[in-house]
Amino acid sequence: MNFTPLHRALGLPPSPLTDQILTDAVTAGVTERDDLDWKSELPPIKNLAQTDVPKDIAAMANSGGGMIVYGVEEREKAATGRSDTGEFTEGHERAYRSVAVTAITPPVFGLDIHRLGADCRAVAVVIPASVDGPHLIYKNDFFGAPVRNDSDTVWMKERQIEVMYRARFDERRRATEAVDTLFAEAAEGRDVDKRAWLVAVAHPRIPGALTRLTRDEAREAFKAARTTTLSFSKNTGVHPLENVEHVNPRPGLRRWVAPNTATGDRSIWREAWASVHHDGSVSLAAAVGGHRMSADGYFEGWQVEGRGIESAVADFMALVHANAQALHHDEYDVRVGVEWAGEQPLSILTVDGSGFTYDGVSTPLRAFTSIRSTVRASASAADFHRQVYELAEDCVNQGGLTHLHVINPLPEVED
Repeated sequence: MNFTPLHRALGLPPSPLTDQILTDAVTAGVTERDDLDWKSELPPIKNLAQTDVPKDIAAMANSGGGMIVYGVEEREKAATGRSDTGEFTEGHERAYRSVAVTAITPPVFGLDIHRLGADCRAVAVVIPASVDGPHLIYKNDFFGAPVRNDSDTVWMKERQIEVMYRARFDERRRATEAVDTLFAEAAEGRDVDKRAWLVAVAHPRIPGALTRLTRDEAREAFKAARTTTLSFSKNTGVHPLENVEHVNPRPGLRRWVAPNTATGDRSIWREAWASVHHDGSVSLAAAVGGHRMSADGYFEGWQVEGRGIESAVADFMALVHANAQALHHDEYDVRVGVEWAGEQPLSILTVDGSGFTYDGVSTPLRAFTSIRSTVRASASAADFHRQVYELAEDCVNQGGLTHLHVINPLPEVED
């Protein structure tokens, strides 16, 4: 569901953006404001970076997000009618998104582009709010930071730029503290002195609407994650989401918890816990040390199979993706680590050419360095797959492993 400046201007609840909503806004003579900009025609695809497009996108991102609508005539800032933009081709969209990344520093990701109308076509571009401001525009040897001032775009003064940089650094510190608190909560109470645990948490970079998932919605998020994880990973490792109660999540402290179902003496080695939080956060804790290596044999608690880490990372990222879609989040701050407090050094095991577990290339680890990253849940399927692959790769590389066995190879991406 979307809640755009057009919804706000018309007093509508969140809903898909439609051509009728745009027509109603034009009929009502909705005026431009700091989060809404009318344009009568599309910018040319040739030399797009030299047009006002980078400035318009950066200004919206620096102003808390907003919307640019192409195909609307205006007079004195008020919409007066529709104009046909013509076809907005895939190549045009690709160039538009590229400009937001290459012509603006830091890049602006997550543009939501809507093609509206059939006879009288329009294009609506929703620019998300950003915590990475100020976004700068470079032209030749000069740069500037555009910002919206009601219906106009102006350039920030030095003092405004300073304030925005300070806000960015404060936000980074707050986000790190939020992720670390989630990580400590997820790791609390795990028997890390007996076996290693993978702990993974994600926190949305930009707060969403003050809504929470119902039990049914949380169930659907867990269900979707169990399906999504197999789209970029193989079912050859121990997947934590197969060992939690996803059908009947329990209410927790501002979250829904999928408790562990591997409770028997012969299954406890697969113990896992997962949560989706009301603010969009996600947490996963899974035992990855001491897994079963034969019908009646188990690895030591400090021995961790690389494919166990890969499966856990795949499930975690799938759950992030599912929760982000349910609550309409995009960028997440992520922290993934392996917690171990025993005396033996941690050893991440790989699989040899015959499929047997092998420790000949493992690097003993006194401590596992947590991986911190930022992921975009709205990325294309191929780009999200790449994020999953790189996160899993960073984890197993610490143990000297150079190949992934559970995550599927990266798909080819068109230039």
